[in-house]
Amino acid sequence: MGEAGSGGVSGGRGLLFEGRDVEELHALVSARFAPHRLTVLDDRPVDGRFRCVHEGAVALYELGYGAEVDVTPGELPEFYNVHVPLAGDGAVTADGVTLSSALSIVNPGQRLSMRWSGETLNRVLIIPRPTLDRALSVRLGELPSAPLFFAPVLDRRAGPVRAWLRVVRAFAEFADSELAVRSPLGMGHFEQLVVNGLLDAQPHRLSDAVAGRGPAVLPGAVRRAVEFCAEHAHEPISVADMALAARVSVRSLREGFRTHLATTPLAYLRRVRLDLARRDLLAIAEGHALGTVTDVALRWGFVHLGRFTGHYRQSYGETPSQTLRGGRRRMGSAAAGGPETIHKGAPFPP
Repeated sequence: MGEAGSGGVSGGRGLLFEGRDVEELHALVSARFAPHRLTVLDDRPVDGRFRCVHEGAVALYELGYGAEVDVTPGELPEFYNVHVPLAGDGAVTADGVTLSSALSIVNPGQRLSMRWSGETLNRVLIIPRPTLDRALSVRLGELPSAPLFFAPVLDRRAGPVRAWLRVVRAFAEFADSELAVRSPLGMGHFEQLVVNGLLDAQPHRLSDAVAGRGPAVLPGAVRRAVEFCAEHAHEPISVADMALAARVSVRSLREGFRTHLATTPLAYLRRVRLDLARRDLLAIAEGHALGTVTDVALRWGFVHLGRFTGHYRQSYGETPSQTLRGGRRRMGSAAAGGPETIHKGAPFPP
């Protein structure tokens, strides 16, 4: 699924690597992005190319390995990772779920793995969380208390997404021009356009607020209730407890959640607990903790296992048991650790 005619630059400006030394390429990518495991799946050697188009408030790179590879960084650091295939294709998995398209965005803290074909050339956009948080604070009037999570697949059938991809292409072309060096202010405006355009084009839980279709700032009562949920999700709290913490009536709290978050207080609390349950299940699956689905469900207040499974499947597209099995299959072939390069036929290290 390449981006036909998308203007991948073939020149040498910003070239970090070109060649067949897989260890060097791996080290450079680890230093610029995150420590990761690189597994070369082809019999042929890599013929890689890694280019820095721009580094600033956001960073833009072009990366291709010239061979089929698996890339597994694990949990993503504090940045948003956007992949725009310019040629070839691949598969991106976030938190154990394989995305329907490699044209994707992975959020801070999500567990990431990728497989790329030998023909793949990716445009990789890195947006540090502080950069996106600053844009949000301007739009909303306050800093968010937790990372904003975008929907993971960028749907090029959607008009706003297509327009944003054209902005990214123009950004790459400008960054590669002589004018960019002479106009840092222009480059700064381009960076803001890329970040704010993403906030408007790609769905997320604050889409209405940042687009001006809803209140710019959550009312204090709703914000206090949200913070109370985050801090006390492990306790047997009720809507009445949330209302007490928010210093409003139960009726007013329900109205506030319906108006500003398009949900109910109980549904919001359930989603917070589901997210925490998924975090624990992934930790168990990867060997970082012990426990069962029942243990995790009860820990987060889900006493009816059938309903827990139903809510979990609706939220994440798989059952809790599938999360555990998927992680254990991955653990069978890879151990957690720092950057490693693995060639076809070589065993994973212990």
